[in-house]
Parts: sequence; C-alpha cells; structure tokens
Amino acid sequence: MNILITGSASGLGYNAGINLAREGYHVFLTTENDKQLEVLNDKVKNMDNIDTFKLDITNKNDLKKLEKKDIDILISNAAVGYGGSIIDIDTEKFRHSYEVNVLSNFELIKKVINKMIEKGNGKIIIMSSIISNIPIPFFGIYAGTKASITMTGKCLRKEIKAINKNIKVCIIEPGLYKTGFNRFMIENKYNEETIFKDFYDSIRNLENEILDFSAKKKNRAWFPCPDRDPAAGIAAGRKRKGNLNFVFPPSKDGEYIVDL
Repeated sequence: MNILITGSASGLGYNAGINLAREGYHVFLTTENDKQLEVLNDKVKNMDNIDTFKLDITNKNDLKKLEKKDIDILISNAAVGYGGSIIDIDTEKFRHSYEVNVLSNFELIKKVINKMIEKGNGKIIIMSSIISNIPIPFFGIYAGTKASITMTGKCLRKEIKAINKNIKVCIIEPGLYKTGFNRFMIENKYNEETIFKDFYDSIRNLENEILDFSAKKKNRAWFPCPDRDPAAGIAAGRKRKGNLNFVFPPSKDGEYIVDL
C-alpha cells in the first residue's frame, strides 16, 4: 500500500511517515524545496520503504509528478502559517496562506482522488487544525484557512460518498503539538509596532481561557487522542471507522499534548 504525505520534512507529517514505514507501508515523503529534501534524505537513508521527492503543491510542474504515482492513501499535510493580528498582517501573507493551505491543497487532492475513483478505493486524510473551531487572537489568518479546508473537506466527503463508499475522506484537527511550525507561529504572532502591544497580558489571559474551554469541550466529534500519531493511526485503520472528524484538543491546562 502506497501512502503519500505532503509537508513531511518535519513535525506531524514526518512523524506519521516514519511510523507508517515501520509498520510496513510504502511511504512517499515530500518537501517543499531541495534544501529540505537533502536533510530529509539523510534522516531516512536507512529506511528501504520510504521514497522522497520535492513536491511544492503550488507548483504545477511538481504536481505532474503524481501522474506516475499509484497512491492508496493521501495525507494532505502541507501548510504555511503566519501569526499576527488580522489588521497588522501583510496582505500578501494573507493571500499566500489561502493559496497554499486551501487552493493548492485541493488541487493536490483533485489529482489524487480522481485516480482513486478510477481504482474504486482510497483514503484522503486532510490535516486541518483545532483552531478552525476556536477563535484565538493573532492566529486569525491561519484559522481562516483551516476553517475553509475543513468545510470544503466535509463537502467533498459527502460528494464522494454518493458515488463510492470505498473512498474515505477524513479530517484531522490536531491541538497544540510542539513542532517547529507551531513554534514559529507562536513566536512571531506579536508585532512590536502593533497597536496591541500595550494589551499583551490581557490577550494572553484570553488565550488561556480559550484553550481551557477547548480542552473541556465534549460536543460533536471531539475525541481525545491517546495515540502519539493520529495521522498514522487513521491511515493504518486503527482509529474509528467512517467519515468523522478527528479532533485532538490540548490538555486541560493548555499545554502541548505531544512533543515531537
């Protein structure tokens, strides 16, 4: 079984790939650029069932590489994130976030899922974020993209279910994993020139209240995750069957639930 994971140079994507390869799956790990690919190749050089290649999902020539790949499971994980106030953040970063996190991700999904429809089976796993459900200050741009990909993924799920119930569309909404990606957003969310600079303490208190509330939330499809690697668990079929959302909130004190 062939599994393609985008944005797998590090963090959740890399972790899922390593775990799935150890379980015997053939895994394609991809990176946005050649520099990341060199580092990744060195990390996985002793693992026979991992292949790597550059896949910038915004690059149409890179997407053409998928035409020769037989993909059984896609973990759509590539994303960018910019912290900062909605009124402070540069418009180009706003545009780039939607280009990568929404438009390019679904361009990728379209290419893969059409081949799954031809085969009659497959699984699409969309990596969204818990932040798509919770308005946290200074993460509005990222939250907006993840809310968009979550809802679009839900619609895709219903569309595909109407024509083939053997093709699954799952959405993972992770909580606060300690990855380089999350760390970058957290460390860069406050602009020294922002009009909010005198209100940081009250904003942090509000963030803590939101995180505490999210940890206690029990409605709809919020499932705590005992597995260190939810993406690998769902790809391998260990998690709940069906087309539900899988949401992994942070612990009740707002700390990271997994340190990768």
